[in-house]
Amino acid sequence: MTARILVVFGTRPEAIKLFPVVHALKADPRFECVVCVSAQHRQMLDQVLEIAGIVPDHDLDVMQPDQTLDALTANLLIGLGKVMDVVKPDRVIVQGDTATAMSGALAAYYRKVPVDHVEAGLRSYNIYHPWPEEVNRKIIGAMASLHFAPTTTSEAALLKENVDATRVHVTGNTVIDALQWVTAEIERNPALAAGLAPFEAKFAGKRIIGVTSHRRENFGEGMEQIAQAIREIAQRPDVAVIFPVHLNPNVRKVMNGALAGLDNVALIEPLDYPHFARLLAIAEIMLTDSGGVQEEAPALGKPVLVMRETTERPEGVAAGTAKLVGTDARRIVTELSTLLDDTKAYEAMARAHNPFGDGQTSRRIVELLAHEIG
Repeated sequence: MTARILVVFGTRPEAIKLFPVVHALKADPRFECVVCVSAQHRQMLDQVLEIAGIVPDHDLDVMQPDQTLDALTANLLIGLGKVMDVVKPDRVIVQGDTATAMSGALAAYYRKVPVDHVEAGLRSYNIYHPWPEEVNRKIIGAMASLHFAPTTTSEAALLKENVDATRVHVTGNTVIDALQWVTAEIERNPALAAGLAPFEAKFAGKRIIGVTSHRRENFGEGMEQIAQAIREIAQRPDVAVIFPVHLNPNVRKVMNGALAGLDNVALIEPLDYPHFARLLAIAEIMLTDSGGVQEEAPALGKPVLVMRETTERPEGVAAGTAKLVGTDARRIVTELSTLLDDTKAYEAMARAHNPFGDGQTSRRIVELLAHEIG
């Protein structure tokens, strides 16, 4: 007798972190895995689904231009509820802290279906940084049956909130599973990530800084400061910047206005997952406000400067793989210059132990689910 597991996700980061779980469930005869995507991100989500070979069983396609969070949440809650009424899952899996994850957990709770939370227990302890993710994941945590915490730090955060210790399991982070999988795919088929070859040739001999930036709390002045910092550091003749620019107009308008036309700054379209993994491989430093990059880059020995005031991944900061630099242009330039000019400072970050996983997280999650279901 198989257990029917509904896996719900809607954004590119969720897809990256859940496709290894979907692969593991589909390979296990104890489970029937049903996939529902919300398409909270459309184009970027589809890229991951294609490379991972996943065809969703249900697709809500909720993405709309300039959609408000309350309208998005309402559409998600209704749409996911309808899917659950059709699928009748034994359990629902959500990941992280998106509107899709929170709405999926709530829809399952309304139907008294157990919710299992992948990447549980991340906390910044500031409800507006990251916004609205910090509250989303706390809401999920209040309803979850099983909490798959990536680290002992996230486990401790859950226990501090009086979550039953028997329901919390430290598994590592599935993003390392995904990165190892896609790296192996690229080794088998280099054409998967050949699109960056022109930039690798153009910037040969330069030290590449990879940049990602998209956080809502950085829109406005923060984004302008980030652009200013990139413009200044790009004046160095030994540096080149590769920046896949997020589709959000709040990001594109600022970055195109400040950085377009600079010889050693490549403003490129968002990368699919293999090409992003290739960017991590060729970059010397990652400059980001993303959560996932804080986990992925250290797995390849790349220092991460985090353009946020707080992080729900303090393990990286504690281990020395990441450093919080905020969005002040002067601070960003100073910290980048230190890593570029001080070999010891660079090696201290590059060689620090990555605390986020060993590539076996999905296997652990499937075994814990099997044990829970009996």
